[in-house]
Amino acid sequence: MVALALSLLLAAAPMQDPPQPAPTPQQPATAIDPAAVDLGDVEVTGRPLDSMIRSFVNEVAAPNRRRGIARWDDRICVGVANLRAEPAQYIVDRVSTVAEDLGVMPGAPGCQPNVIIVASDDPDGLARQLTEERRRAFRMGGSGMDRGGRALDAFVSNDAPVRWWQVSMPANADTGDRAVRIPGECRDPCQSVEDFAPNISVFAASRLSTQIVDYIFRTVVILDIDQIRGVSAQQLADYVAMVTLAQIDPEADTSRYASILNLFDAPHEADGLTDWDTAYLRGLYDAERTRKNLHAGRMEIADSIHQAHQQARAVRPNADED
Repeated sequence: MVALALSLLLAAAPMQDPPQPAPTPQQPATAIDPAAVDLGDVEVTGRPLDSMIRSFVNEVAAPNRRRGIARWDDRICVGVANLRAEPAQYIVDRVSTVAEDLGVMPGAPGCQPNVIIVASDDPDGLARQLTEERRRAFRMGGSGMDRGGRALDAFVSNDAPVRWWQVSMPANADTGDRAVRIPGECRDPCQSVEDFAPNISVFAASRLSTQIVDYIFRTVVILDIDQIRGVSAQQLADYVAMVTLAQIDPEADTSRYASILNLFDAPHEADGLTDWDTAYLRGLYDAERTRKNLHAGRMEIADSIHQAHQQARAVRPNADED
């Protein structure tokens, strides 16, 4: 099983051309415990909603050090190891479906995985072996590409039912070209300083905006088989989708919100992604993220979530009439 996980990591190369997308089945709507805070039941007017949205963003978002909040660009390929074929395929299909709804193209069967999900009855040992034997897959050495050594140590020692690690890439928003130097890489002839650093053409210099944004290009998720037994396949798949498609803080306290992130503390709170979760993901993938001020980037995502909330409320009366 460890050998299979290592082979998946070896196959997961950054910034590759995406394979052709495969159709994935839609999943049923989620049910939400009315006792929890539901985004759809909060009034739009006044400060309470704005405050709650910004608090949620600040609580769950976990960007890399000194970088903006990252998301996937336009390609994703999910690989699952050490699960039976049926639940494994369900997770692949569900994560791919959520990604496709956000504008990220899922890969066809046989694509090289950049999302690696591995179940284990010894998650600590698996995490330790993976990070020791394939450390460059977890920490490539480029500035702002991961959350740092302490966070990686926490990933290894974490006793949560699901743990995850992501690597992202600062890139040119217009071209997708890498905007950070990776140690050991260079362009021919590898003689001058310029050969060891990426070249970025600046189209419009500004003190307020930037062409450089951050894209996730690898996610590793480890499932503790013993601790995930009590949740449904849909709950687990949606939880994995949430922590795969966004940079989520493993230590986030989301108990004040109706969120799939509360799954292992309150398994009956949600059957899947909630309005809060969906609004966060849509806000993240709708935001332009081109402001230099990192705090302003969070505000932009919060504003996008607010817009997603308004759009959801606008169509809700029609839905009630059906």
